[in-house]
Amino acid sequence: MKHWIAATLLAAALPAFADGDVNAGAQKAATCLACHGAEGKSAVPLYPNLAGQHAPYLLHSLQAYKKGERSGGQAEVMKAFVAGLSDQDMEDLSAYYSSLKP
Repeated sequence: MKHWIAATLLAAALPAFADGDVNAGAQKAATCLACHGAEGKSAVPLYPNLAGQHAPYLLHSLQAYKKGERSGGQAEVMKAFVAGLSDQDMEDLSAYYSSLKP
């Protein structure tokens, strides 16, 4: 029983361990809205929904675009958008989008 309680408390606290700041990410997401929607849900099938994606996945994706490791589709568009983002910006955006309901 003690282990179950400890595991539950740890799971509830996991969002607090995230490196990104959800509120800062919300402010930085203004340039993302046109393609990915106001709540991270795109109205255009060409663009993926970001709401509810796992923060590490989103962060890895942003880093890959910035490093030029992704190609095809809208990669060139994304490369332009992420070029000016700092590591903290990407962490904040990842935290924000992962906090939204899919």
